[in-house]
Amino acid sequence: MSLFCLFWLPLFYLLWRNVTGNNVFSGGIWALIAGSLVALLQFFLGSFTEPEGFGISRWINGFVDIITLPALVPLLVYLLFKVCRIISGDMDFVAFALLWLIPTGAIRALSWSAQRDPVHLILAPILWTAIIVGVPFFVGLFQSRRVIVIIPASLGVLVVPFAATFAYWAFYAQYALWGSLFLFAAIAPMLIVTVFAFLRAE
Repeated sequence: MSLFCLFWLPLFYLLWRNVTGNNVFSGGIWALIAGSLVALLQFFLGSFTEPEGFGISRWINGFVDIITLPALVPLLVYLLFKVCRIISGDMDFVAFALLWLIPTGAIRALSWSAQRDPVHLILAPILWTAIIVGVPFFVGLFQSRRVIVIIPASLGVLVVPFAATFAYWAFYAQYALWGSLFLFAAIAPMLIVTVFAFLRAE
């Protein structure tokens, strides 16, 4: 399980780069450096929230420290870098965020290895990827400027991160049915985007 947490993001990055045809590494070094600094900082500072039991504090911990914010921060930093022209080229949100989270996955694989908990070592990397791929997909739909597209896209931007957090919380609390439903809602956009990107690459 620790190996899954360690290698999932690098392997998915290679898959994403191949199926999208994006071989430009512009900004990749920045992503790895910034992601490493943030991962080390969080490792030494510890959690920002203290979960107690399986209630709302556990959900907040999943949102802030485990699942959602760790995956959303690189997307926000990417926008900042683009606005400030720190990075340029054809590198997209997904590639940048995947590279950013590779150090996080490595450090978490080590720190979580003693727990041997599949919710952290297997589910968390998958949910990070679901947010990284799903949110930019829905944001990209805003370019259509049609209300019939923008409204569901806006809902999608909200649903994916929150569904990911609820999936983590439900599986941690051993609500397998609810966890499966939220997991499907979180990863469905990622699966659709990846499959269509693969088909276009063929």
